[in-house]
Amino acid sequence: MFEDGEKLVKEFGVLFKKIHSEISKVIVGHDDSIEYVLAALFAGGHVLLEGVPGLGKTLLVKTLGDVLGLHFKRIQFTPDLMPADIIGTHLVIEDEHGHKKFQFQPGPVFANIILADEINRATPKTQSAFLEAMAEYQVTVGGDTFKLPPPFFVMATQNPIEMEGTYPLPEAQMDRFLFKLKLKYSSFEGEKEIIRRTTGGVIPKAAPVFTEGSSAKIIERMNKLVREVMLAKEVEDYIIRVAMGTRPAQLQKSGENKLVVPACIEKYVTFGASTRGIQALVLGSKVLALVDGRAHVSFDDVQRVLLPSLRHRLILNFEAEVENKDVDDVIEELRREIKK
Repeated sequence: MFEDGEKLVKEFGVLFKKIHSEISKVIVGHDDSIEYVLAALFAGGHVLLEGVPGLGKTLLVKTLGDVLGLHFKRIQFTPDLMPADIIGTHLVIEDEHGHKKFQFQPGPVFANIILADEINRATPKTQSAFLEAMAEYQVTVGGDTFKLPPPFFVMATQNPIEMEGTYPLPEAQMDRFLFKLKLKYSSFEGEKEIIRRTTGGVIPKAAPVFTEGSSAKIIERMNKLVREVMLAKEVEDYIIRVAMGTRPAQLQKSGENKLVVPACIEKYVTFGASTRGIQALVLGSKVLALVDGRAHVSFDDVQRVLLPSLRHRLILNFEAEVENKDVDDVIEELRREIKK
């Protein structure tokens, strides 16, 4: 499907927008979230989505699977969910001759697109097993290793209310998500459109974009193309300055670059973005550059992915809580402070 050169870049943008358009037939009022979900998919990362119940998180991921023609699974995380319920287990079976043997029974994680619904309701043991699959793209059961089917994309959700009895993800595990998105309520007009589409006689459906069996190979090629997008030294330096600018001065390596940390970071942040944060900024920016038909990253591309790339990587201190400072507010101040 793809050829070399400018045509390759152009076809990426056309395909991305076609997928976005099909999903938008079903999902109303969340165009930015759809764009970032697709950006994470084509960058080879995963998404953590935060939003109250009933805003279409499950529908978004299911529709993505339908449009791409990929296998979709939803896993409802609960306190009694065990690792084997997710990754699978060995079962004892008896063959036709009466001989017994172990046979691996794959769990729901063996799919292309996974919705990990309310991941913070499962115990740390279960979260760890699932997040290991996300990081390694494989699971190990009873000493045997099983590869997960490519592409493998996870969208995990967290409910910002009803936090009693939950197990918040540790910072090291949050860091494994490329983006964190916040799904908000729709506007007045958006709610009207949702009612019209979902309570009428005809419920809109998204059409598959790829021919049957071709989606995995095409997505793999798109993943490779993203990594070939050029990153100018000036833009690369800006990304690093932004990421390092999220780290309070006492955490910086002494005598190196003499980076001036913005006042908002010194005042409100305990720990800043890791190197994974830099990687998220680069990969997210590269996808957006391709969507705009460019084979090079611009400063605007970087600024568009600042919030989803960094908001789950900054740990705010008590003073931020006292002054009711949200992490998005701090990142916006950082954006103004760090010059291009």
